[in-house]
Amino acid sequence: MGLIEEIAKRRTFGIISHPDAGKTTLTEKLLLFGGAIKEAGAVKSNKIKKGATSDFMEIERQRGISVSTSVLAFIYKDKKINILDTPGHKDFAEDTYRTLTAVDSVIVVVDVAKGVEMQTEKLVEVCRMRNIPIIVFVNKLDREGKDAFDLLDEIEQKLKLRTIPLSFPIGMGLDFKGIYNIWDKKINIFSDENKQTISEGVEFKDINVPELDEMIGSEAAETLREELELVEGAYPSFDKESYLKGELHPVFFGSALNNFGVKELLDCFVDIAPTPQPKQSETRLVDANENKMTGFVFKIHANMDPKHRDRLAFVKIVSGSFKRNTPYLHVKNNKKMKFSSPNAFFAEKKEIVEESFAGDIVGLHDTGNFKIGDTITEGEKLQFKGIPSFSPEFFRYINNADPMKSKQLGKGIDQLMDEGVAQVFVMEMNGRKIIGTVGALQYEVIQYRLEHEYGAKCSYENINVYKACWIEATDIKSEEYKEFKRVKQRYLAKDKSGKLVFLADSAFTLQMTQSKFPSVKLHFISEFETE
Repeated sequence: MGLIEEIAKRRTFGIISHPDAGKTTLTEKLLLFGGAIKEAGAVKSNKIKKGATSDFMEIERQRGISVSTSVLAFIYKDKKINILDTPGHKDFAEDTYRTLTAVDSVIVVVDVAKGVEMQTEKLVEVCRMRNIPIIVFVNKLDREGKDAFDLLDEIEQKLKLRTIPLSFPIGMGLDFKGIYNIWDKKINIFSDENKQTISEGVEFKDINVPELDEMIGSEAAETLREELELVEGAYPSFDKESYLKGELHPVFFGSALNNFGVKELLDCFVDIAPTPQPKQSETRLVDANENKMTGFVFKIHANMDPKHRDRLAFVKIVSGSFKRNTPYLHVKNNKKMKFSSPNAFFAEKKEIVEESFAGDIVGLHDTGNFKIGDTITEGEKLQFKGIPSFSPEFFRYINNADPMKSKQLGKGIDQLMDEGVAQVFVMEMNGRKIIGTVGALQYEVIQYRLEHEYGAKCSYENINVYKACWIEATDIKSEEYKEFKRVKQRYLAKDKSGKLVFLADSAFTLQMTQSKFPSVKLHFISEFETE
């Protein structure tokens, strides 16, 4: 099969939602329907000891939340599906935002009872800004929830999406009878007995036939006919071009926990979702079908396998194909590198692949050469745009709680900071380390991972920092710059790459510093050339 055909088979998408909407459960069921796993793991159920495939970090299993994006891949209907299951919790949002730079479309999960929640609004806004095609999956229909039309209105108003239902629920909660699949003109009947089995739909090209009344009862049948008439009158007909441009958004209803409505979602997704899309670099637009390989690092994960202490850089291939044992240019370091064991993913299970194509995600074993946002190519010097960098909002001193393990602590902090989960600043005056994060829950995750992956214990101490500002001086030999460094000495630190940072304790201090030292520019992100 040729390069163009291989690339056309790829579908790479992210699953996003507010915590607890059922995102990880939906991921599991997509894998189940895709034949990639034999039994789905309940994310929160203690009765089923098998954890969710995509929540493979120990802390995720304990807390029942995803704290890191995981990558899963499987073949379905001759298409290669790459899923990126993202954290829903706002404290891990920067991982999700970065992941959205590596997907070609997204599925947004909405809880039928809670409706559109705040984190969903923020994530969808990022997708809208990038015109990423969106499919909405309304989950948990076996529970009492909002009326389907009210929910569609809420999705349109809060998420500013132009919706088109492609499946519709028959009842809800205790009265939930099943789903009418508008896309395929089929009905799936829900039964309490066969929750974990995959049911095949019954074809109904014409919903006015009496067989429908016999199947779901005349009252439910009449309601369904009225509702489908309303859908036809009130919503636009589906247009694939509008969906691909991010202007029209299909909505599916179902219950991921009970395998309901998931197959309909997957079948339609395979038909309509975009193939790998072009990506803008700083110099030109790179098309997926180009022969030469290009790709970028959107995530780094230390200790994918704690037994082997391995560090993986996740690379989204933008164009061409990536071959094992072939030299590629690391653009930022300007050096050629070969990779003898590039990995394809199935959550924490990895296998070595000979060749991957545009749209695929490969894991490259890394000893510290890669940073998030780095580009690799076959020789062309280009840099991809749009990998966000975040200014921390929380700051704490990190202390070593076990003096015998200071080496392990140092190594652990180094490797975890490379993942982009947090940033470390070393104070100029006394060498103390400060950890800056976007969300407070990150501190718990860092503490847990340091202990369980590196055998190091740490404690935290509060510090009054309002903002971390990277310093740009027009003339480092000027008297003004020397005076700035002398006066602000106790607020100065170095970041991981040795850049000087000013840790302002209040908005007022920041304002006063900027007016007193005008030639010293302060930036809220370290890559200030991209501001």
